[in-house]
Amino acid sequence: MTMSRTRALLLSATLLFGAGQAWAQATPYGAPLSLEQAKKAMAAAEAEAMKNNWNVVIAVVDPGGHLVLLQRLENTAYGSVYVSQEKARGAIAFRRPTKAFQELIGQGGENLRLLNLTGDAGVLEGAVPIVAGGKMVGAIGVSGGTSKQDAQVAQAGADAVK
Repeated sequence: MTMSRTRALLLSATLLFGAGQAWAQATPYGAPLSLEQAKKAMAAAEAEAMKNNWNVVIAVVDPGGHLVLLQRLENTAYGSVYVSQEKARGAIAFRRPTKAFQELIGQGGENLRLLNLTGDAGVLEGAVPIVAGGKMVGAIGVSGGTSKQDAQVAQAGADAVK
């Protein structure tokens, strides 16, 4: 995604979501998470998925949306590889869990424009930003289970980095 397209998407999302999501505006981007932090997030997310016997793909991205780590658990659909990365990119690009998009789109009406606004960013629940030291250092996206299962696994990974 080009920088101008990213800026346009961020501006559009800011206008769409308004001041009601001040937490997203207040959390600045930070330096990219380290490989150690990414491994810690991955291990915690994998443990959550394994504990619940959920076959998922887990993607960890840096603040620019670039893939740092990816893991596909046994018997997870290949399509989830792509979806997990797009979810993670959505969470970091718009500085909020992707659940916010899914809820708005579910309301229908003018919120359906989000389907065009987000470009390559995922809009399904299952990704959250990773915050360390008060800054967004990356995001984790999960695909393969239900939206709520994916979100639970992603949150476990993000919480491990705090």
